[in-house]
Amino acid sequence: MLVLCNLSTAALVLPTIIFFFIKKWKKSKNRNVIKLPPGPITLPIIGNLHQISSPPFRCFTDLAARHGPIMYLRLGEAPAVVVSSPEIAMLKDLDPSFANRPKGVALEIMWYGYLDIAFSPYGDYWRQMRKICINELLSPRMVRSFRSIRRDEAARLVDFLRESSGSSVNLTEKIFSFSSSITCRAAFGGVCNDREGLIKVMMETLRMAGGFEIADFFPSSRIVTALSWTKMRLKRMRRKLDVILDDVIDEHKENLAENAGGNGEFGSEDFVDVLLRMKEEGGEELNFPIGNDNIKAVLYDIFSAGTETSSSAIDWTIVELMKNTRVMAKAQAELRQVLKEGTTATTLEQNDVVHKLKYLKLVIKESLRLHPPVPMLPRASREACKVKGYTIPADVRVMVNIWAMHRDPNFWKDPERFEPERFENDGVDFTGGDFQYLPFGSGRRMCPGIMFGLATVELALAQLLYNFDWKLPEGVRVEDLDMIENDGITTSRKDNLFVVATPYKPSM
Repeated sequence: MLVLCNLSTAALVLPTIIFFFIKKWKKSKNRNVIKLPPGPITLPIIGNLHQISSPPFRCFTDLAARHGPIMYLRLGEAPAVVVSSPEIAMLKDLDPSFANRPKGVALEIMWYGYLDIAFSPYGDYWRQMRKICINELLSPRMVRSFRSIRRDEAARLVDFLRESSGSSVNLTEKIFSFSSSITCRAAFGGVCNDREGLIKVMMETLRMAGGFEIADFFPSSRIVTALSWTKMRLKRMRRKLDVILDDVIDEHKENLAENAGGNGEFGSEDFVDVLLRMKEEGGEELNFPIGNDNIKAVLYDIFSAGTETSSSAIDWTIVELMKNTRVMAKAQAELRQVLKEGTTATTLEQNDVVHKLKYLKLVIKESLRLHPPVPMLPRASREACKVKGYTIPADVRVMVNIWAMHRDPNFWKDPERFEPERFENDGVDFTGGDFQYLPFGSGRRMCPGIMFGLATVELALAQLLYNFDWKLPEGVRVEDLDMIENDGITTSRKDNLFVVATPYKPSM
């Protein structure tokens, strides 16, 4: 009887084993015919998911050290390629081939079926909506026009810190409020009625939009979809987002009906008004009609990108300065020498004073090197192409690990050290042409809001460093500052920064 049972078991198991090895042999044969980049061994079903830890860009850096600067992974059902070296110039020589964005559950639901700009497919819609956004909000002329908004919000921040002098304050929270107010007033023509609700939805969305939700790895599996709460949570968040953004749109419609001149802060059209006008005109300026979902997708794009990246950059810079007192002292000395006495939020941007702060700019560059706003540039291949002798198939997720590139010892001396002076004479800049330094990306999908973001970051840091001396709360040491990032598509710091601000009193 035991022999018969063993034979029966073997009869069932043996075909499964044979099938598995045939499938693996075919896959290996295809891998040799189509020379894919090297990568770690995959497991059945899950692929390389067991090797992914949080945050992903850190573990991809470790995997690249073992498997090379271009690496092929299988994340469940989803093939992916991770690039970790500036020498693999995909974004330079093959940029059009990698100009798409990967799809994801959070992106599709929260950005209205990819009707935004950041995550929409490469094509005519993306080009035209991006052009509108640049012309009406992000051009140098428009960024200059928002100067009074930045000064006003900077004054509010400084006043709050003066009133809280000597007490421990959550600077991360205040910086986030500062950045979100500027974005709202510039794009929406005023502060959003439910800004706190919008911030809450945005933070959760960005955490889930990194492309590492279980539903993204097994898109064809009904079982995974049924067991995953991701879609249900996202749809609840989307309903909350609809209520907030519909309120913004309805308010603008009412104001436009009452005031033909527009309802921006200066009596002219704001960005929402422009989109509503294009909607009423039936998209005559475009090759497609604009509906409410298009408007909401773009507004959410602008709010999330304009708020999170700027506030994160300011926060990380202050943290690095708290850890590097030499750099802090040097930056403050420059500011106080250039600005002299009696500088206010109004005079700080007059006559382009900020542009004279050369060392402050180096500090910002170095902070963005160690803490790029988006640590991995998400791309997707539009067609099969060759990179470094390897074939990257069409429709494959491609993740350019900017975080790893910015720490590559082949391009940066002492890469883990915070040293602004490294940028003093090397000419490396934000423009996307130096592939060892891409804090805002490169090529066609490069961030269009560089000037908008930098203007906010520079003014905030100049005000904070000029007007206050800083220390950590009682009992907190510099060594206690955790430098780990949040999960998600951006690299905000996991812990909030609590500090004590002492107003600076210039000597007479």
